[in-house]
Amino acid sequence: MTVKLYNSLTRSKETFEPIEEGKVKMYVCGPTVYNYIHVGNARPAIVFDTIRRYFEYVGYDVEYVLNFTDVDDKLIKAAEEMGEEVPEIAERFINAYKEDVGALHVKEAVHHPRVTETMDEILQFIEGLIDKGYAYEADGDVYFKTRAFDEYGKLSHQSIDDLRSGARIQVGEKKNDPLDFALWKQAKEGEIAWDSPWGRGRPGWHIECSAMAKKYLGETIDIHAGGQDLSFPHHENEIAQSECMNDQTFANYWLHNGYIQIDNEKMSKSLGNFILVHDLVRNHNPNVVRFFMLSVHYRNPINFNDELLASAKNSYERIKTAYDNLKHRREASMNLTDDTEQWKEKINRHVETFKQEMNDDFNTANAISVLFELAKEANIYIDQKQTSTDVIDSFISTFDELTSVLGFELATEELLDEDIEALIEERIQARKDRNFSRADEIRDDLSDRGIILEDTPQGTRWKRQ
Repeated sequence: MTVKLYNSLTRSKETFEPIEEGKVKMYVCGPTVYNYIHVGNARPAIVFDTIRRYFEYVGYDVEYVLNFTDVDDKLIKAAEEMGEEVPEIAERFINAYKEDVGALHVKEAVHHPRVTETMDEILQFIEGLIDKGYAYEADGDVYFKTRAFDEYGKLSHQSIDDLRSGARIQVGEKKNDPLDFALWKQAKEGEIAWDSPWGRGRPGWHIECSAMAKKYLGETIDIHAGGQDLSFPHHENEIAQSECMNDQTFANYWLHNGYIQIDNEKMSKSLGNFILVHDLVRNHNPNVVRFFMLSVHYRNPINFNDELLASAKNSYERIKTAYDNLKHRREASMNLTDDTEQWKEKINRHVETFKQEMNDDFNTANAISVLFELAKEANIYIDQKQTSTDVIDSFISTFDELTSVLGFELATEELLDEDIEALIEERIQARKDRNFSRADEIRDDLSDRGIILEDTPQGTRWKRQ
């Protein structure tokens, strides 16, 4: 199975060739856990989870690592504002992250390393860079010598001279060159800190990912992924320090997802358009949120608003309705038709098309289009007077298989309570008695309760709004 992916490093689409046959070593930059994650953080969580799922679907063993930054300036500031300790805040929002992305059907990583649990490896990494002449200590801080790495700028495709023109040395920094970046920061009075050969302090942001990737995946990994905003300087700095330390390529493929805008504007607290996933999954079906995120190719920007989310809900419901119709029709199906194999062949062709789209840089937007085509075929099939249980089962299992790759669900486990069930039965009887005013009354009542009724040739069915 040939998978092609767009490599941000080369700015070209390449055939994926793993370091180790049948295995994918994949590192994804995770959140800084000082607050609930916003909808912008949800996109990489969903996108790279889907890519992981697809690799697993086609037979790869994926060693998936997503880190938690559980100590940095933002956490220290949050601790001061809340009157709490940094580890307390980190633990609370790590749990919140897992809960929020779990609601969006994001699978747990194989490894979820934390900065505070990787301190020995970080210190060893920094010492190694100093010993090799790529880093220097300055009054308790340690900086990386950016100009010592000849290929600096190769990921962001910028020359080091262009980068230098915009670089500044901030007040309190003692680095030799404006482009140099911190590997270790001396602690201020009262801040959380660890002992080091350069005094008490904490790691810089960039060094943590290099140390974690090396610890869990080795010196060279297959795929490094994250949001487009991380390409520079975070990922650029990771490449520099890792390749100087290990004397080999850090990551063979770099994947970056596009930005999210809210009503065509950058998301910002000052604009009042800052959407937390914690709130989003309480007010909207998480399946619809995930469906929406995957309805645009992961490298393209995506605009987010209530109208677009409502449109995604309608699209998701079209597929779900076809799926529910299949489940409903299955009860009355028999193995009486002569064209079972032809229909199964049609279904299999859709599966192959789905794979072709996903093999082409994980084009989830086109993969969802395949689901619409499958739904269309399913609707045509169940309109036949005679249907085969085997074909119905094939449709259902294919929907389950492909939506599992994309990470959203069509099946629902919810049950009506006894009162609503009684109202549905009363409405059915009212229709039989041609008491249409009462039937309409019941329909409106159920609608107010968030229950939508569908009168089909196979009987009355319901679904939640």
